[in-house]
Amino acid sequence: MTKEELMNLVNRCLFASIGYTDETGRQNVRRVFCVWHRGLGRHLISTNTSSAHVRSLRKNGNACLYFSDDAAFEGLCLFGRAVAHFEKEYRELLWNEGDEKYYSKGVEDEDYCVLEFIAEGGRYYRDDGKGELPASEIEAFDAGRTFENGYNASKSEAEK
Repeated sequence: MTKEELMNLVNRCLFASIGYTDETGRQNVRRVFCVWHRGLGRHLISTNTSSAHVRSLRKNGNACLYFSDDAAFEGLCLFGRAVAHFEKEYRELLWNEGDEKYYSKGVEDEDYCVLEFIAEGGRYYRDDGKGELPASEIEAFDAGRTFENGYNASKSEAEK
């Protein structure tokens, strides 16, 4: 798959699965809403500060992030680390009208944070093959990109 095809896969996914190790050493996977991306290497996830995955990732940031389109038989597994952000700029970027039903105090709610997943490499597959995605290729592809809501961009492109 080309980097553009991988980016298309990431952009058309509303959700990803994040894998991590909890405080007891057990492997865990959570489905997360993940539509904000800076290329293939950085992904933003709005979530609850009090959640078990945030608590674990703040202690051990090693993680993987998996995007898939089961109907097209395509998948991308990125491995790297996750960082929790509490800065207003991150919170405001991902804030949507209606989010106050989850975070009653609004964008400043102490139970609202943004996880940033930073890829260090990955593997992908499709029915016609599989391959490696080294850090150097991710960095080259992502050069000059900013965070954008890939799902909205993908939807707009499909409507044309």
